Amino acid sequence: MHAPSPAIPHQRARGRAELTLRAAAGGARIVSLYNAAPLRVLFPDGDPGDPTTGAFVNVAGGLAGGDSVEVALTLRRGARFTATTPAAEKIYRSLGAETEIASSLRVEEEAVCEWLPQETILFDGARLSRRLDIGLAPGARLLAAELLVLGRAAKGERFTRGALTDRWRVRRDGRLLWADSLRLPDPPADAAARFVLGDANAVGTLLLVAPDAAAHLAAARELGAATMPAPCVLLLRWLGEAGAVRGGLAAAVVALRAAALGHPARLPRLWRS
Repeated sequence: MHAPSPAIPHQRARGRAELTLRAAAGGARIVSLYNAAPLRVLFPDGDPGDPTTGAFVNVAGGLAGGDSVEVALTLRRGARFTATTPAAEKIYRSLGAETEIASSLRVEEEAVCEWLPQETILFDGARLSRRLDIGLAPGARLLAAELLVLGRAAKGERFTRGALTDRWRVRRDGRLLWADSLRLPDPPADAAARFVLGDANAVGTLLLVAPDAAAHLAAARELGAATMPAPCVLLLRWLGEAGAVRGGLAAAVVALRAAALGHPARLPRLWRS
């Protein structure tokens, strides 16, 4: 009797993008750039008045269990840059391994960074571990957004299997300003509990870090659930149906990028195309 053949290991993606920019007319100019598939950084034309824009593109179209991608972005003194994506990131059902996403942002003195990826969609059965580490120098400004959608909302899919760990760490001059972690176990049976996600299938987060962040608190409370976890940190949250959460987050991005960063009061072009 023949022994069973060993399982053939699946091919996994190990993507990485490293980008450093310096100040220049229009916002920023490339100092160094490195790409490893399936990640690519493209530089689409922006609208008049927008800072330099970079699109982090997953050319594979989605990520499966066992895939990993890393982004390292550095803005040197005075650079102005918007980082976004051309579409939603899809996290497919896993056969057991986690999908790992790690992003690191370093923003030097007087630099202005917008971190505005479009939504991340977890298919039912996906297993995602994601972290975002941000280091800011004194005088730097940051507007960062993340939108998580649990299940393919357009198909009526719910996130009944899988797992999620999502972590943010924000430091200014090496000092921890804000830390946040979200964890849904496998299976995420308690996600529908009243004090977890309830009936929501989407979570939106928007963070403004700026010396004058407190001046925008009153206006922010008209746009979402807003608070000040630190004197220079303004945090907004949305929890609910995916379309409504995206709409609320988008409206707040438009308002705050204009009021706090001096950018045009509109979404980046890729969000609108």
